[in-house]
Parts: sequence; structure tokens; C-alpha cells
Amino acid sequence: MESGQKTNGHFDHSNGTAQQKETPSTDKHSTLHKYLTALRPWSFTASLTPVLLGAALSYKMQSQFNPMVLVIVSFTALAVHAAGNLVNTIYDFKRGVDNKKSDDRTLVDRQLSVNDLVTLGTVCYIIGCVGLFVLCVVSPAQVQHLALVYFCGLSGSFLYTGGLGLKYIALGDIVIFLTFGPLTVMFAYLAITGGFGVATILYATPLALNIECVLHANNCRDRHSDGQVGIVTLAILLGPSLSYALFCILLFGPYVAFGYVTIHCSKWFFLPTVTVMLAFSIERKFRSGCLEKLPQEVAKLNFILGLAFVLSIMLSSKESLPFSEFF
Repeated sequence: MESGQKTNGHFDHSNGTAQQKETPSTDKHSTLHKYLTALRPWSFTASLTPVLLGAALSYKMQSQFNPMVLVIVSFTALAVHAAGNLVNTIYDFKRGVDNKKSDDRTLVDRQLSVNDLVTLGTVCYIIGCVGLFVLCVVSPAQVQHLALVYFCGLSGSFLYTGGLGLKYIALGDIVIFLTFGPLTVMFAYLAITGGFGVATILYATPLALNIECVLHANNCRDRHSDGQVGIVTLAILLGPSLSYALFCILLFGPYVAFGYVTIHCSKWFFLPTVTVMLAFSIERKFRSGCLEKLPQEVAKLNFILGLAFVLSIMLSSKESLPFSEFF
């Protein structure tokens, strides 16, 4: 019996040691997961699709394409986007916008501290600035032009909730539309070709409408909680009925544009119009009040729609593309 107890004690001691060895690894994995979740990677499609659109336009309109520049622009845009998400989390928490029912509970549930997010946000902004510096070296664009567009985007990512807090005074929709539409597409096009393409603004509009639809779905979902803490969003100002109308315009507006181009310019633009069935499904969920995960679903649509949009441009001839004379 005494020998058996020693043997059991030996095995108990071994298991305890094994468990102790696994704990640090598990903790590291858990911490890494918390940091990644805080970045809100599901929203990154809003940065990637405009970059890909700018690259596609540079190739079709100017016959210029640089994979290395495209990768650097993508990482730069994602870094600034991630930093903006963290700033949003910090200021929403400080203003009492986030609560136990919020989609983002990183700080509410104390998964990470404010200092953790400040540090991570700073690192993301630094990565973005390093990306800009590298682009200034490898891109044919003039440094001042790249810096102008970049810092406009960076300012938008911060001022959305930080500083002036444009989100809280019903101006956030304009910031998101401009930042993830014309600015990002123009930044990618400029970095690859070295020049501004005025028509990039027009090409960016359908994508920007769809990206703005993600934000509007989020604001409609959070209308009551936002109103309770005294902030003002466009969804609050418009009310339920007009908010639904605006949601439909943002959701289906791009398809009107794609349908027109399909009929009058290039048949390949039927590709993004195929995704309209997904849009109808999203509209039904909005109408029935199922808003909890709707922003994520619109973001998925944005990625699929964006890829189809890029593919339609790549398959079309330059002559058949609208506004080609303005590049």
C-alpha cells in the first residue's frame, strides 16, 4: 500500500507538472486571441477591397502594376484601420457607449486594459507610418502627395471617435464614406501609378456606399443604447423609418450603378450584380429587426461585392470602362 501510494503520488506530481507547463502556453494563446479580437478583423474587408480596386484601376487604365507596392499599401491601410478600431473601442468605453450588450466588449469585460489598447493602437499607427516611409522610397509617387492622402486617412481613423469625436455628432458617416472609399482607392492608385486619377472617386463610390452600409447597420442596431448616453448618430436623427430607407439606398445603390454599366458599357459588370441575392437576404433581416450580427453580414457582402467589382474591371477592356478618359 505504501508503495502504491508513492506511485500514485508520482503520477499526480507528473500530471501537475504537465498542467503547469501547459498553462503559460494557454495563457499566451488566450492573450493573443484577445488582442486579435480587439482589432476587429472582420471589418478589414473595408480596407482591402478599396486597395484592390485602386490596384485594378492602375493596371487597366495605366498598364501599371507592382505587387510589392500593392502588399505594402495593403499592410499600411490595414494598420491604420486597426488603429482606428482600437481608438473607437477606447473612446466608446470612456463615453459609456459600450456595455454588456454591446458587440465590442473588450474593455467592458476587462479582457484587456485601456493601456493595452493604447499601446497596441500606437504600434499599429507606427506600422502604418513605416509603411508610408517604405512607399515613399519604392513608389513613383511624389512624397508630399503620398503623405497628404495618407495623413488624411489617418486623421479620419482617429477623429471618427477620438479628438473631435465626429461619430458622436452625426458626422461619422461622412468620415467613413470618404476614408474607406475615395481616399483608400486613390491612395492605392497613387502609390502604384504615381499620379492622381480623378475618376477613382467615381469608381470608389459604389464600394463606399456599401461600406457605409456596414456602419449604418451598426448604428441602427445600437440606436437605443447610443441615445441613452447622449451621442447623436445619423440613425438616431433619421428615426426607424428613414433609417430603413437609407439602409436600402446604401445597400442597393451600388447595384443600380453596376446594372447601368452592364447595359451601356461592359457586360462583365454583371458579376457584382449577381450578389444582389445576398443583399435581399440582408434587407429582409434588417426589416425583421434581426440586427445583432447584421454589420458582420454586410461586411461579408462588401468583400464578395468588392472582389466581383475588381474582377469585372480586370475582365473588361479599357475602352469599355466608363470614365476612362479621366485617368
